[in-house]
Amino acid sequence: MGVGILGTGSYLPVEVVTNDDLVRLVPDADPAWVSRKTMIDARRFAAADEAASDLAAKAARHALEASGLEAVDIDYLIVSTSTGDSPQPPTSTLVQEKIGADRAACFDINVVCAGFVFGVALANSLIATRPGAKVLVIATDIYSRILDFGDRRTAVLFGDGAGAAVMGEVPDGYGLLDLELVSRGEAHELIHVPAGGSRLPASAETVANGDHYFKMNGRGVREFVNSGVPPAFETLLKRSGVAVDEVDHFVPHQANGVMLAELVEATGLTAATTHLTLDRYGNVGSASVPVTLDDAARKGALKDGDVILMAGFGGGMSVGACLLRWKAPATSAVSATPTPA
Repeated sequence: MGVGILGTGSYLPVEVVTNDDLVRLVPDADPAWVSRKTMIDARRFAAADEAASDLAAKAARHALEASGLEAVDIDYLIVSTSTGDSPQPPTSTLVQEKIGADRAACFDINVVCAGFVFGVALANSLIATRPGAKVLVIATDIYSRILDFGDRRTAVLFGDGAGAAVMGEVPDGYGLLDLELVSRGEAHELIHVPAGGSRLPASAETVANGDHYFKMNGRGVREFVNSGVPPAFETLLKRSGVAVDEVDHFVPHQANGVMLAELVEATGLTAATTHLTLDRYGNVGSASVPVTLDDAARKGALKDGDVILMAGFGGGMSVGACLLRWKAPATSAVSATPTPA
């Protein structure tokens, strides 16, 4: 038996914030400029009473429905987030309570935008150790709560959302073919939130200084992606014995549409179908890969036996890349569009 994805799900908040709407929050963000520079036309913002665990629970329910399983069937529950409900307890335990996954051992991971693929790698190891186990991997982020709307370079990029996948055994020949995980700690300052941890605890002073906001060196991140991601893909493909033109689908982190177009050219993935959701949802952090995977699955774009390359990259700095052969879920998705649950 292999280890693969049994079903996917996602949830995007109801409130749509277009580029025209964003001008009210970011006065110097010209809508045409945002669209041209990023290919993002809209994003979703969580309601005031929604936290990361709420979005995660709704995405999880959709993934369970697609897999034909119940929450009580889940053995492990992994939540990837850098915007959890609070520093403690783990957001995964809150999700467990919301969906009734009473048997599941729960834990969080934080690899920022690469987190979902790292979570898939952990699920693969858990199932290898305990054959027959079912693992629910969820990525959820609410970036609208930590954005500095005075900084148009970052504020225009991000939205809120959650994506999920149920993982378990699949027939031999399907599922994960290989994974490549890379971390470059020397570049950790390219993406960070300065305050709120043990180094710089939250205080009136840190709030006054805006140190609780998300910070990003956009040029440095672009250079990291251009120099660090193609070698990771090359290593993964070579080790797995898959030629680049044998990849049917590319599901990347939805960072910036222009940057992704450059990445496709640089990595030779021009024959693959590159799936994008950033035009509608923006960059939803670690949720962007599973949200986009679920979008493709619900549209019927993924066929039994297709080879998929999923890749996340972001804060740390880290890269997570995964090759898998798609096994069509036992239960068909009920909707082509993620909806509130």
